[in-house]
Amino acid sequence: MFKRRKTSRIVKKCQVCANKRLDKILFIGYLPPVNQMRNIGEEPNEERGYPAEMLYCPKCNLMQLGLIVDKNVLFPSEYPYTSSTTGVLRKNFAQLYDEVSKLYGLKPDDLIVDIGSNDGNLLSNFKDKCRVLGITPEDIGRIAIKRGIPTILDYFSGKIAKKVVSKYGKARIVTATNVFAHIEDVNSVLRSIIGMLSSDGIFISESHYLLPLINTLQYDTIYHEHLRYYSLHSLRNLFKRHSLEIIHAREIPTHGGSIRVYAARKGIYPVEPSVSQLLKKEGPIVLKKKMLLKFNDRVVQSKLDLLSLLSGIRKKGKRICGIGAPSRASTLINYCGLNKDLIESVFEIKGSYKIGKYMPGTLIPIVEEGDGLKDSPDYLFLFSWHIADELILNLKKKGFKGGFIIPLPHPRIV
Repeated sequence: MFKRRKTSRIVKKCQVCANKRLDKILFIGYLPPVNQMRNIGEEPNEERGYPAEMLYCPKCNLMQLGLIVDKNVLFPSEYPYTSSTTGVLRKNFAQLYDEVSKLYGLKPDDLIVDIGSNDGNLLSNFKDKCRVLGITPEDIGRIAIKRGIPTILDYFSGKIAKKVVSKYGKARIVTATNVFAHIEDVNSVLRSIIGMLSSDGIFISESHYLLPLINTLQYDTIYHEHLRYYSLHSLRNLFKRHSLEIIHAREIPTHGGSIRVYAARKGIYPVEPSVSQLLKKEGPIVLKKKMLLKFNDRVVQSKLDLLSLLSGIRKKGKRICGIGAPSRASTLINYCGLNKDLIESVFEIKGSYKIGKYMPGTLIPIVEEGDGLKDSPDYLFLFSWHIADELILNLKKKGFKGGFIIPLPHPRIV
């Protein structure tokens, strides 16, 4: 009899400080991997689902998932995400380059290394001004190579970090945007990053930010790619363990609310006032267990309100389709129990790798936006609700005259 390979590991101690007393905050059910999609027409078959539970460490203030899923399950080589197709991210990375240049200066010989570089979107802003190097395990990294951005096609590790230093030298800047919360052994990862940094090197991370996640009820950003949900307090505690200090921090709009943090060896750079300001702002929310537990109650009520709204629409015989298929859509669909009877299909822009697939865990097909809009549904469900204003404006310009369903933080029709 063959033994099935285990693809997950239960978190029994804090991922940062190893504290074994973790507080249970929220459980949103068993979720399928967001990047494993079946082809349209494929018969329903066995599909994995992994429990998604949020745990809080009162010792180092880290919010984290209670299960770690194998990276090969979460990030297959055919990973269907390209950052350059997202206008918000293109603008964000251009702004990141401007900010780094202004605050810390850059020289042509400086090496900029991007971990999780995808198609080279971030590094394209530094290219031709500095030396650049991407690291990504997905085949999509070949696009970056064709764009003239050297890229190592592999998962980041201590071995890869040593390879970088040996071949390219020490890095002035190492970036990890929307991946620093994804990699399993964060302490080992941070040691490897520090090993790549020059004496005056700076590590810049961007991650989903716990404060807006709680304040604007973004439970849809909870899925197994995101092992940790950082606050500035938890990042400060993490960096302190590795003799780094946070020198600058700011909230940024990507992914519905993220945090950009600059860290360096102690005493190299002055600490910007932004650090103390943001610590003060988030303290009353992210350090209070009572506030975190209220988040649980609000999530449950939001689910009930959304189902009630959709039920009212369907009783009138109206048709609903989705617009956009980001990873967060999979969590919302599966947690709320949405299916093809409620959401007929989901529209994605032309060229998306997700077209021709089913939404994870469902038989909801993903189709090209142009074809879908021609069929004129009565309502469009905005899965990328965090950029609702931009989406609504664009869809109206394309001639859509129906209503828009915004699911979070308070389900409503506009």
